[in-house]
Amino acid sequence: MRIETRYNGPAGSGNGGWSAGIFAAEAGSGGPVEVTLRRPPPLETELTLLDGEVRDPAGELVAEVRPAGAIDAVVPPVDLATAVAAAADYPGLVEHPFPNCYVCGPQRADGLRIFPGRLPDGRTAAPFRAPERVSGATVWAALDCPGGWAVLAPGRPYLLGRIAAVVAALPRPGDECVVTGALLRVDGRKALVHTSLYGRDGSLLGVARATWIAR
Repeated sequence: MRIETRYNGPAGSGNGGWSAGIFAAEAGSGGPVEVTLRRPPPLETELTLLDGEVRDPAGELVAEVRPAGAIDAVVPPVDLATAVAAAADYPGLVEHPFPNCYVCGPQRADGLRIFPGRLPDGRTAAPFRAPERVSGATVWAALDCPGGWAVLAPGRPYLLGRIAAVVAALPRPGDECVVTGALLRVDGRKALVHTSLYGRDGSLLGVARATWIAR
């Protein structure tokens, strides 16, 4: 496995959702998978998965991968127009801890450009146009940042620590999708969030629960 440079999150490391999706695909499980990141995934580095552990060439532990139980993490959908309106108030357009993030970075013209804005009830929502090349890791990535932005705020950065996801189906390239996120609770430095991705016809494409850690 190799996380290419373009799939970065924070500078110098892989986007957590994309990386977790790559690790989950390597595990080959047919059901829900949980990935715990033990350190920021390195870029352009050959990684191996053995007995549920992702390690770098020096043997350092990068992540742990294991089957997950049922993921009851569905965040209700909104229509595309509501998601577009929410994205116009995306706080990351004003202040972003990782502005070059592949998923939600406003400085990435070649990224997924998912800009989650807050709804009146506290959920986040954003439109998502599926790229020309779509894989399971694309869905994992789309399910990552919108949950984080349910707790992220100016001066309050968080990083993904653990994510469990199930991908029901892939969007087709160019599909206009909607992703929603919700904050469940905050416990000290940890925040539990849920995310859901909906296809152009409103079908549920994937769900995730994740733990984000305050920096």
